[in-house]
Amino acid sequence: MKKGTLIVGGIIFLVLIVFLWWRTTYNSFVTMDEGVKAQLGQLSNVYQQRADLVPNLVATVSGAAAQERQTLTDVINARSRATGVQLTADALKDPKAFANFQKVQGDLSSALSHLMVVMEQYPQLRSQENFSVLMSQLEGQENRIRIERNRYNDATRDFNARIRSFPASMIASMGRFTQYPYFEAAAGAENAPKVNFGTNPESAPGTAPSGTAGENVPNPATAPHGPTRPAPVGK
Repeated sequence: MKKGTLIVGGIIFLVLIVFLWWRTTYNSFVTMDEGVKAQLGQLSNVYQQRADLVPNLVATVSGAAAQERQTLTDVINARSRATGVQLTADALKDPKAFANFQKVQGDLSSALSHLMVVMEQYPQLRSQENFSVLMSQLEGQENRIRIERNRYNDATRDFNARIRSFPASMIASMGRFTQYPYFEAAAGAENAPKVNFGTNPESAPGTAPSGTAGENVPNPATAPHGPTRPAPVGK
């Protein structure tokens, strides 16, 4: 009788240990999953903050360089596409939605980088305080996007590794926890756009570059690209 009681007690103890382990592991998955989602939300915020700078930037540039209408139109259209795609945690699990989000954010980065290069031809615009402030804010946002994107990838790496580890992977499978994708930057995107708003060494201060304004504008296809994208595709 005493032996049977010990066996039953041992089984109960073992079940309790397994239950506590299962609960602790599951709760850790929940915490890490929420951490990834929170970082995604923060990344979405900095992308939106960058988009919010674009209207003022376009308004400032259009007043001093109206002939660059196509460049400005490209920026406006790229912003419209970028703000029209929201990347949520659910959408992260949709490869097409995730790829589309990265593409539209990348297109906006590319359009802004091209605009920065074109504006080098307008020293009178670069000398305006408002324009300089906007450029400084934009470069700061590009840096923050890079930082928040890296933080998201770090949180995602820890979560993905955790749910794939045995025996925790069994609980992840039962709890339907699946891996999140990583944001991948294009070559050179680890650096914020390099913009020099100082005096062009080939022209005197306050003078436009030789040639007609609008000439020698870099081809959008060869203009430097800033950091690539991500924000919400549904919550």
